[in-house]
Amino acid sequence: MVKPHLTLFCELEAAALQELFDNPAVIQDLQELQAGISLGILDLSAERAAVVRRLNEVGIPVIAWQLLPKEQGYWFNASNAHQATTRYAEFKAWTEEHGLQWAGVGIDIEPDMREAEQLVRGKRRMLHTLLPRAFDYERMRRAQSEYNLLVAQMRVDGYKVDSYVFPLIIDERKAGSTMLRRLTGLVDVPSDREVPMLYSSFLRPRGAGTLWSYAPDVQAMAVGSTGGGVTVGGADKVRPLDWSEFSRDLRLARRWCSEIYVFSLEGCVRQDLLRQLKVFDWDRPFTPPLDVAAQVNQFRCALGTGLWLSAHPLTMLSTFLAVVWLVSHLRRRHS
Repeated sequence: MVKPHLTLFCELEAAALQELFDNPAVIQDLQELQAGISLGILDLSAERAAVVRRLNEVGIPVIAWQLLPKEQGYWFNASNAHQATTRYAEFKAWTEEHGLQWAGVGIDIEPDMREAEQLVRGKRRMLHTLLPRAFDYERMRRAQSEYNLLVAQMRVDGYKVDSYVFPLIIDERKAGSTMLRRLTGLVDVPSDREVPMLYSSFLRPRGAGTLWSYAPDVQAMAVGSTGGGVTVGGADKVRPLDWSEFSRDLRLARRWCSEIYVFSLEGCVRQDLLRQLKVFDWDRPFTPPLDVAAQVNQFRCALGTGLWLSAHPLTMLSTFLAVVWLVSHLRRRHS
């Protein structure tokens, strides 16, 4: 089998980003791996632009992973579609000012960081915010329209568009539901390559089974985490993947995908994983986690049923009334 193409996420502040690429071994390893980078655009600074220009000069493909300031929610979602559009316009001006070249643009669809932090802290007022959204179809339609226009503009500008998504959106799409999206603010944006984030480090002990369960439904996937990233809800306390777990996930992903994303570059550098990747045996046999995947499939089946029912409330109500009538009728016959 042909080796998959690797793209490594990098999510660092400007000073740490410069320090990372001041190490010539990092660039050499990426070149030997023929790997690309999806670079988090945390700011539009001259320092970040200088790193991108250096990567352009040595032929390392860089995807512009779009992000917002934390006070605007950081990730793209239904709450900040207008800010996302404004940010992209600023990104284009910054790109032109510094003469930067991009292999594509990435959109990270996740719940608002501020809301996620409040939920983790157990703030009850968030329930008063989330529950009304279950019936707010207009908010979702408006956000969907705005993101459709944003992606269309990115394509007009000549960029291929990645979308980095929660895998649950696959289940919701299959069920024909929008309940999860209405509650969480996730948006099902069009893209040229959808990349579900299947980070087994956050899904232990069923991480490998979850990856294997979703793999048949995807064309690309992101594995991890090897460390790094923003800290929300104690994510920084989750143990990163070690080499044994990381290599397992890579082989599982390669069985289904030719495009594999890795979170994160800085975590791989910290653990010296790039060196091991250069001599990695992709063809080594492995045992699929079928038993654990079966458990995940059962959960997904139940979730899909619940989502389908949420999308067909009249069917659910009529079924309930029919069951009540049947039980009542049987009781009268036997009384």
